[in-house]
Amino acid sequence: MTLILPVTLSAAAAAAIINIWLMMRVGQVRQREKVSIGDGGNDSVIRRMRAHSNFIETAPFVLILLGVIEMSGKGSWWLVYVAGIYLLARVAHSFGMDSGDANPGRMIGTLVTMVTLLGLAIVAVLITSGLF
Repeated sequence: MTLILPVTLSAAAAAAIINIWLMMRVGQVRQREKVSIGDGGNDSVIRRMRAHSNFIETAPFVLILLGVIEMSGKGSWWLVYVAGIYLLARVAHSFGMDSGDANPGRMIGTLVTMVTLLGLAIVAVLITSGLF
């Protein structure tokens, strides 16, 4: 059996697990802070919710770009590293959101996410134009 889009499939599975982990982290802080609905104006709840939301806002674009690049046949070994680094950066971002605005994990996670999105978008355009 030939596996179709193994990088994208693996990245999507890892992203699903990270998403569940982020959901659980929101639930933990909600329970601890006794906030059932919304954020209750609680800084800890807001930070955890935003870490989860930030992931949800970027992961679909990254996964779509990974998939179409892989489908084009242009995404050899390097695509695995891009996916892995992006996912690790999102975990770092989540931990960074817990401890303040100037936390290196948050900044690194944000920067790596932006570079990943931009880099994959550029590769997609280059593939489309026949330059890659």
